[in-house]
Amino acid sequence: MKLEAQTQLQEMFDAGVHLGHRRRQGNPKMLPYIYKEKDDFQIIDLLQTHWYLKIACKFLFDRCSRGKKVLFVGTNRHIGKSIEQRANNCNCWYINKRWLGGFLTNWITMEKSILKMEQNQLIESTRLKRQKIRLEKYLGGVKTMKKLPDIVIIVGQQKEINAVRECQKLKIPSITIVDTNCDPSLTDLLIPGNDDSLSSVNFILNKLEEAIREGQKNFQKKRNFKKKFNFRQKNYKRYNKLKK
Repeated sequence: MKLEAQTQLQEMFDAGVHLGHRRRQGNPKMLPYIYKEKDDFQIIDLLQTHWYLKIACKFLFDRCSRGKKVLFVGTNRHIGKSIEQRANNCNCWYINKRWLGGFLTNWITMEKSILKMEQNQLIESTRLKRQKIRLEKYLGGVKTMKKLPDIVIIVGQQKEINAVRECQKLKIPSITIVDTNCDPSLTDLLIPGNDDSLSSVNFILNKLEEAIREGQKNFQKKRNFKKKFNFRQKNYKRYNKLKK
């Protein structure tokens, strides 16, 4: 095993990524990703976590290199701040307070709510003020969203099951941290890991964030090259016309 992989395995262990739930709480579909059981707790196979995390990061890099947009979803209170921070770090959208039913499947209506939040900056009515505060609370992380996301990253599958179902219905690829009580068949790309521990979630999200940022840099680089190429082509054509 390469030194880099060994280092990451140790970092995952230190972050508690391997710690699952009690056996009676576990989902039988997660058995292939469990290394062993200790004191009635299921221990996640970190070698598989390392492998699947690499796949997810490569997927994000490739897609973001093509300009695809990502939405982070995680509304458990203890990870809300982390979701917001990671999304902001890589210029992505996020929902970290509450998933509003139909956010994706009823996008036209949701888009109107977002537009309403952006309008009427000087509000005098108390009722409208309350409405704006509520919209800011639940939709503040998606106020720049003008279309459906291309990829959704989900933390806390059981709580975010409505988001999971909406992604499936619209065939939007999802990446999910799957704990031992989750269903791995409900996501396109899975990362076996502890989704309850903040340190575990932070470790995994940091890696995903890095992949997104690198992909975005690559996309911008290609865009800049294309602009320069088009500019030179334009000037070349103009020069040829003048010669004639």
